[in-house]
Amino acid sequence: MTPYFLILIPALVAILGGFLAVIWHPSAQARSLIQHFTAGVILAALAVEILPELQREHVDQWLLIAAFTGGALFMYGMKLWSEQMAYKASLRPQAGMLNHGLILACLIDVMVDGLIIGAGFAADAQTGFVLALGLSVELLFLGLSLVSDTIKGWRVVLMTTFLSFVVLISSLLGNHFLADAPKELVSVILAFGIAVLLYLVTDELLIEAHEVEEKPHSVLWLFAGFLAFWSIQLFSTSAL
Repeated sequence: MTPYFLILIPALVAILGGFLAVIWHPSAQARSLIQHFTAGVILAALAVEILPELQREHVDQWLLIAAFTGGALFMYGMKLWSEQMAYKASLRPQAGMLNHGLILACLIDVMVDGLIIGAGFAADAQTGFVLALGLSVELLFLGLSLVSDTIKGWRVVLMTTFLSFVVLISSLLGNHFLADAPKELVSVILAFGIAVLLYLVTDELLIEAHEVEEKPHSVLWLFAGFLAFWSIQLFSTSAL
C-alpha cells in the first residue's frame, strides 16, 4: 500500500464526516462527548506515536525544545488574534454570521494534521501509516464539531470538503518536501506540531466540551478516544 493511497484516506474520511453531520444532528451533550473522544485521539497520537518517534531520531534536544516553543508562541499569537477578531465581531453582530474563530481553528488543525502525516511518512512508513489512520478518526467527527446555527446542512459538507482538500494538499506537500529532508528538519516540524495539537486539545476541544453540563461518564470518552488510537497503533505494528 503506497503512502499516496494512505494519505488520501484522511481526506475522504473528512468528507464522509460532513455527510454524517447532514443526516445526524447530535445534541450539545453528544457534541461534547465527541469532542472528548477527539481530544483523546489527538493526545494518543502525541503520546503513542509522535513523541516516541522524536526520541528514536536522537535529534539535538535544544532544537526540539526551540521548535516546540515556537509552536506554542505561534498558537498564543493565534489565540490573541482570534480573540480580537471575536471582540470586533461582537461590536457589530450580524444574523447568520459564521464563527470565523472556529473555522480558523479547524483550518489550522487540518493543516497541521496533514503536515504531521506527511512528516510521519518522511520519518518512517509505520509512523505515517498509524498517523494517517489515527487522525482519520479525528477528521471523521470534524463535520459534527462544525455544526452550529450558521453552519449546518450542506454547508457542513462544503466546509468539510474544503478542509479535506487542505489536509490532502498539506499531506502531499509535507511528504514531497520532507521525503529526502534531514531528520532534524522532520523532527522540528513534528515538535512544532505537538505544540499546535496540544493547544487545540486543551484550549479548543476540551474547553468547548465543558461548556455544557457534563455527565460523570463524559471523561470515559476521552479515554475511549485514546484507546482507539492506541489500538490502531498496536494492531498495525503487529501487522507490519
